[in-house]
Amino acid sequence: MKYVPKALVIGSKRSKSWLAFRGAMTLATSLSALAFGSSIAHAAGTIAGTDILNTAQASYDGPGGPVVIDSNTVTITVDELLDVTVASSDPGDIAVDSGVTQQVTTYQVTNTGNGNEAFTLTADTAKGGDDFDTSNAVIYIDTDDNGVFDAGVDTLYSPGSNDPVLAPDASVNIFILSDIPVSATDGQRAEVELSAVAITGSGTPGTSFAGQGDGGGDAVVGSTGADGEASSFFLIQAAQVALVKSATITDQFGGNEAVPGATITYQLVATITGSGSLTNLNVTDDIPADTTYTAESITLEGAGLTDSDADADAGSYDGSEIAVSLGTVPGGQTRTITFQVTID
Repeated sequence: MKYVPKALVIGSKRSKSWLAFRGAMTLATSLSALAFGSSIAHAAGTIAGTDILNTAQASYDGPGGPVVIDSNTVTITVDELLDVTVASSDPGDIAVDSGVTQQVTTYQVTNTGNGNEAFTLTADTAKGGDDFDTSNAVIYIDTDDNGVFDAGVDTLYSPGSNDPVLAPDASVNIFILSDIPVSATDGQRAEVELSAVAITGSGTPGTSFAGQGDGGGDAVVGSTGADGEASSFFLIQAAQVALVKSATITDQFGGNEAVPGATITYQLVATITGSGSLTNLNVTDDIPADTTYTAESITLEGAGLTDSDADADAGSYDGSEIAVSLGTVPGGQTRTITFQVTID
């Protein structure tokens, strides 16, 4: 038979007065717990510095009725668990061109510990296994919390000066700005890593820092090692254009001689190569001396364009040159333009 200490034995014959007394004690105990305060559950559990209070009771039937005796109260202060996660906020590779500066990668740092904690931030642009390294990396803190880098608004990070302090479960957006080298070529990738380390301490999970926890308890390294990292990637998507011009002559006699009165049809072929796109691509051509432009003769991909620059189509003639606006053209495509002049 299992031994039960006498002090904890409760009589088997309970009167209505005992049950009422027990109910009253239960309510009193609940109210007492509320008076001491209750903690809200967070990602890492109870908030650091919270006191866990526990008092045992012994009750018995005395000569004058039920008697309850309290034990001493045992108080345990919850230690701080040091944990952090870092996640890239970029949905995929960021398309850039070589030679561009101050290109942005975006991250979110979250305090997954149970106490207020400051974190040191570090950018690493020299990761192994990628194709090139970015340079001149600087870190900014998202001051207005909109997730978009705003020059002149967001705060330049200075280690040891404005390390972000996060409450449990709180997050902050972080930006790394860095430069793409001119030497980077089409299709190459670069990795940019952000790390966040708890200032109180980091290392092997379970490592304890006596008295260093939020609320006065110990600080204990959690499962993340209090050191989080995440990477974003740049992808060079470059494009180039080659422009080839040719001419076909048709004379008024049915031949192809370059005599006065003959018509010259110029053909311009723009070929775009590379994995990127060319933006706002425009082609212009001066009307050569000793020739006269043939009105409304511009074509793009065989379709006629007007000479006026006031309408919606892509072509125009200003009295000295033709111009065709091609807009954004991706690599792997061509655009063909023609126009005509007559030899004077």
